[in-house]
Amino acid sequence: MSGHSKWHNIQGRKNAQDAKRGKIFQKLSRELFMAARSGGPDPSSNAALRLIMDKARSANMPKDNIKRALDKADGSDGANYDEITYEGYAPGGVAVLVHALTDNKNRTSSDVRVAFTRNGGTMGAAGSVAYMFDRRGYIAIAREGLDVDEDQMFEDILEAGADDLQTADDVFEIYTDPKELANVRDILEKKYTLANAELTMIPQNTTPVDPEKVEQFQHLVDALEDNDDVQEVYTAGELPDED
Repeated sequence: MSGHSKWHNIQGRKNAQDAKRGKIFQKLSRELFMAARSGGPDPSSNAALRLIMDKARSANMPKDNIKRALDKADGSDGANYDEITYEGYAPGGVAVLVHALTDNKNRTSSDVRVAFTRNGGTMGAAGSVAYMFDRRGYIAIAREGLDVDEDQMFEDILEAGADDLQTADDVFEIYTDPKELANVRDILEKKYTLANAELTMIPQNTTPVDPEKVEQFQHLVDALEDNDDVQEVYTAGELPDED
C-alpha cells in the first residue's frame, strides 16, 4: 500500500465538516435508512448498519435522529434512494470518486457535473478512475497515551484479522478486507479505543496537488460535499504539507 495517510486527510477536513453538522446528520440518516432497509433494523444482525450507527455516534448525532431514520426504514414509507458513483478529475488531473444516494438521478448528475466544471475539474465516464481505488475497511487508533509499539500493534491487528498497518506520528492506521471490518473492529475495540472505523475507498497511488491549485481543489471537494445527495468524496490528491 502507498504511503498515503487517510488520517491526515480526515483531520485536515474536520473543522470544515464540523461547520456542516446539520447536513452531516441528514446524510447519515440516509445511510442509516438504506442499511436498515436492505439488511434489517437490528444492528446485532446487520454489520453494515452497526458500522453506520457507530459513525453516527462518532459525529455526535442525536439518538432521536438515529431512531427516526431506523423507524422510517422499518415502516411503510415509500422513500428510497439510488446509489450512484460519479467519476472525474480535479484540477491537475487528480482522480475523484463521488458516492451519492439520490431520489432524483437527473438532478444529482447535473449538480455534480456543475461542481466539477465550475471548479476546474472534469467529469469522466464510468470506470475512468474507479480502477485506481480499492474498497477497504479502515480503522484508526490514536497513539497518544498508548504504550504500544508498532511491532505489538502489528501482531494484534493480524491476530484480529486485519492485513495491513501504517504508523504515523499520531495514529495507527489499520486496513482490512471490507467483509472483515466489523469483526476486526469488534476485536480491537476490546483492547483499544478506536478513533475511526469505516468502509472507504483508498487510492492505489496518490497525486500531489499543485500548490497553485490547492485552493481550487479544495473548492471542488467542498462543492461536492455540500450537495445534499453526496455521501462521500474520495480523491487521490495529496495536499502539500502546511509550513
